[in-house]
Amino acid sequence: MTRIVDKPADLLTLVGTRLGPTDWIRVDQDRVDGFANVTGDHQWIHVDVERATDGPFGGTIVHGYLTMSLINLFLPQLIEVRGFAHAVNVGLDKLRFLAPVRTGSRIRATSEIVSAEEVRGGIQSVVRVTIEIEGEDGQPADKPALVADTISRYFPE
Repeated sequence: MTRIVDKPADLLTLVGTRLGPTDWIRVDQDRVDGFANVTGDHQWIHVDVERATDGPFGGTIVHGYLTMSLINLFLPQLIEVRGFAHAVNVGLDKLRFLAPVRTGSRIRATSEIVSAEEVRGGIQSVVRVTIEIEGEDGQPADKPALVADTISRYFPE
């Protein structure tokens, strides 16, 4: 369920709050191939289904940067900040790819509001996003696909 935050200043009181999980989504070969076409990353481990069958993962794996980019899909399911004139993505800190995502797997996200502070007329928050891989039992696998600290800055109305 999405956490609604009425105004950016409310983030200051939510440090330590855990959010999620989101819905599971399947990352299929069409999505991987589309990402390869957009980025020019056609490494066989991602796009050559036949060759990858004999590779180190027994099939194709999702690009790490594709998995990372899906943070933008998951964040609105985790948190919705309202009451701002505009917001900007400042970047990512501590991005770590911890486990490969086999193409066709399902992933989801959880998060935690790590920090929030007043900065230059706005509020800056750091939300740690963990992207989990679904295990064979329908529960998250032991290792997540990635963990990244997203940094956002909100400028109140």
